[in-house]
Amino acid sequence: MKFGIFNLMGLRDNPKGIAGVLSDTRDMVKLAEDIGFDIAWFAEHHFTNYSISISPLMTAAHLAGHTDRIRLGAGVVVLPLYHPLRVAQEIAFLDQISGGRAVLGVGTGYQAYEFQRYGADVAKKTEIFLEYWAVVEQVLTEGRAAFQGRWVNVPETVFTVRTVGNRMPDLYCTSPHPPILAAIARHGGIPFITAGWRGSQVLFEMAEQVRAAWVAGGLDGPSMPIAVQQYVHVTDSRSEALEAAERARYVGRMVQALRDPKIDLETSFVQAPPLPDEPTLEGFADNLLIGDPHLVAARLVAEIRRLGPLHYNCFFQFGDMPIARARRSLERFGAEVLPLVEREVGPLAEIGHRRGVTAAAE
Repeated sequence: MKFGIFNLMGLRDNPKGIAGVLSDTRDMVKLAEDIGFDIAWFAEHHFTNYSISISPLMTAAHLAGHTDRIRLGAGVVVLPLYHPLRVAQEIAFLDQISGGRAVLGVGTGYQAYEFQRYGADVAKKTEIFLEYWAVVEQVLTEGRAAFQGRWVNVPETVFTVRTVGNRMPDLYCTSPHPPILAAIARHGGIPFITAGWRGSQVLFEMAEQVRAAWVAGGLDGPSMPIAVQQYVHVTDSRSEALEAAERARYVGRMVQALRDPKIDLETSFVQAPPLPDEPTLEGFADNLLIGDPHLVAARLVAEIRRLGPLHYNCFFQFGDMPIARARRSLERFGAEVLPLVEREVGPLAEIGHRRGVTAAAE
């Protein structure tokens, strides 16, 4: 098992605005690289302050010039919002300019507000994804593409720019739909799940739901690999923990609001109402990996033992967390939490594994 750092790149109260979010992201990714994290992930969202990362591939390309070893992941490319030929070439180009460090996360997206403005049908997102993925798959694995479908038609096309070694990058997917899981599994793709602010118990439930979808896609349930993501904030201060919880609540409220095509905006800033049955700030803090190193390590150990993830992605700077606090949390995670975890579960390299796909449809 290896660790990742997730960069949503939300804008809330950063004293330097958009430039500050970009600077903070560079700072956190370089620190994660120094600590030994495996992947830096970059979100994709449009039009609101929920995220300024409108292109995870562009953001990853930018960070390729500021890092040396950490791999760079699109977390995720919202495939129905692209022309598949363009995005496939950009994936290959990112891999070339980063020296083979590109990691590909794909998904169908969920924000109706985004789909509406791109003229895409959010109700048809799975069908669109599968056609677009068929094209991207050809480009990345064969260096050519030809496709006739309902949503896209591609004449026979050959590509000059390909990935390093002409291979599919390591592949992750956030969609739980069986046909999509079957499609990505052909390339060793890994389901990627997050429960957001709702915490470990919901994460466990989601893992079983994805496993059922994996099986429905004709794949072998026990051999399913999995990647997970959680909010993390390491602090000895209960007041700071509650401040972190408030920032997690801020993000959670926006996620809920953005599922509706009609949202309340002040310029481009989402004015999100409270969640249905919203817990207290103490409840948010208790749901997430927020607390002192021993508490965070214990929660992490419980999730590792239950899920055996191949990849564990950490969301440190949620809600535009002040950079000093986010850095301190990440530093303590590396110096204090990870040794406690390894003391309990043994070498992290032995946790999780990429099994071969045993599929009826293979």
